[in-house]
Amino acid sequence: MPSAYPTRERAEEAVLVVLAGLGRQLTDDERVDLARCLPLEAARVLTTQIPDTQPLTGWDFIKDLATRSGGSLATTRWDTGAVFAAVTAHAGPDLTSRILQQLPTDWALLFGQAELTPAA
Repeated sequence: MPSAYPTRERAEEAVLVVLAGLGRQLTDDERVDLARCLPLEAARVLTTQIPDTQPLTGWDFIKDLATRSGGSLATTRWDTGAVFAAVTAHAGPDLTSRILQQLPTDWALLFGQAELTPAA
């Protein structure tokens, strides 16, 4: 299967940056349960991060990752979508739903899902 990344190293870098960022956003059981679903190195990257006290919006998450990695906003958004697609495949729909309930609503778009807003 062809890869969208020019090298394996570049793909691994994207995974590590995005998982570290996600690790700074998740807390509680969702963090632990997701770590259990991921390969060991990915789980380690996720769980060694100190969670932020204030969750970022999805857009602020992208901007933060772009700043940390030195990448463009477009590339960072693409990397995030690719990594979150893999995370969703490992986590399954129930855990992914629990993760999204913990984060601001615009994160659903980063996971390739419709952004749902509560009824008035």
